[in-house]
Amino acid sequence: MIERYTLPEMGRVWSDAHKYELWCRVETLVVEAHAEAGTVPPEVVEPVRKAPPPTPEAVHEIEAVTQHDVIAFLSAWADNTEPREAARYVHFGMTSSDLLDTALAIQLVEATDILLAKADTLVATLRDHALAHRATLRVGRTHGIHGEPDVWGHRVADFAFATARSRDRLRRAREAVGVMAISGAVGTYSNIDPAVELHVARKLGLRTADVSTQVVMRDGIGEWVSALAVLATVCEAIALEVRHGQRTEVRELWEPFGKGQKGSSAMPHKKNPIISERLAGMARIVRAQIVPVLEGIPLWHERDISHSSTERIALPDASIALDYMLNLTNRLMSGLVVDEARMLANLESTGGLIYTSTVLLELVEAGMSRDDEAYPLVQKAAMETWETGVPFRDTLRRHAAENGLKLDEARLDEVCRPERFVERLGPVFDRLAALQ
Repeated sequence: MIERYTLPEMGRVWSDAHKYELWCRVETLVVEAHAEAGTVPPEVVEPVRKAPPPTPEAVHEIEAVTQHDVIAFLSAWADNTEPREAARYVHFGMTSSDLLDTALAIQLVEATDILLAKADTLVATLRDHALAHRATLRVGRTHGIHGEPDVWGHRVADFAFATARSRDRLRRAREAVGVMAISGAVGTYSNIDPAVELHVARKLGLRTADVSTQVVMRDGIGEWVSALAVLATVCEAIALEVRHGQRTEVRELWEPFGKGQKGSSAMPHKKNPIISERLAGMARIVRAQIVPVLEGIPLWHERDISHSSTERIALPDASIALDYMLNLTNRLMSGLVVDEARMLANLESTGGLIYTSTVLLELVEAGMSRDDEAYPLVQKAAMETWETGVPFRDTLRRHAAENGLKLDEARLDEVCRPERFVERLGPVFDRLAALQ
């Protein structure tokens, strides 16, 4: 991921320097386990433990010759070991994937914990925003067309619960990727005792794979990337709502617009929804990683490395992009400007057409058949309002009179109150208030 969208904490998780720190940690734990079992001399443990991780530059210089990243790392780290002879027992009985998959599991767990903390923050922000607007009337839209009265808090509550569910999916996926293996070539433990694997797993807080064939099957990583993509797409759904709400013709919502911010190089009046549009673009990056990662599940026999190059790009990019998105979505919702007066004006802008559903039901309850009498009457009145701009109650009254029907005006006043449409949302907001 380019630096523009990489936040420092997540960037460090995927840095080469941190990767080599983790590789040193894994290899050291393996040496410790071997020493406790009497497989290697105990005096080599301390020199290995004290050897500083090699620099990325040192590893890359050797890899340019060896064309093998693990061998290059081991050689560079051996150069830092005093005495160098102690390094002969590093990687004892292991294969490259033992190191790579175990260290990757740590990185995935670390990345997940950063994402979960930010998802928690976003859930709280959405919850609080929705509760603050539980009585803010707006028109609900279906297909982009005015439907019935709603409240803005109801719309945001949907985002809050979706974000919480997506966070919980990611929490479950954390368990799926916190899996390691140190089982040797083709995974048969031919040159390494399974007790070594258990020792390392306990020290790292990971779970040993039920079975590995030199590599850990990638279904867990596929689940993890999919969970990231769902959460990213929920962030995009939030952004899409804001983008629609900020359109000039709507003007119900405004992204935070800072002092000195410019909207356009050519048109000084512009206040564009750039945060929301950026979120829409970033979500595509996260979703794009699903198929390449899933294609790393089928490998040739016990192992090939066709998954490796994909994961070097896809896993950092997906988590770095989502980390940025969660941070940006929280900023968007924390600073969102809600124009309550404009929402009310838009709600009333169609001359009462948003009340056709309740009027229809009132006529049915008054004794008219739904399909043959009530619906055609209400629809004709509504279409005339669309075409002429005459208020719906006026067109309705005239069409009813033409059909010999006298309307109960007091009853219509009651059923055409916008507040009436949202009176039963109390339990939704009660559940929302309890959301953690």
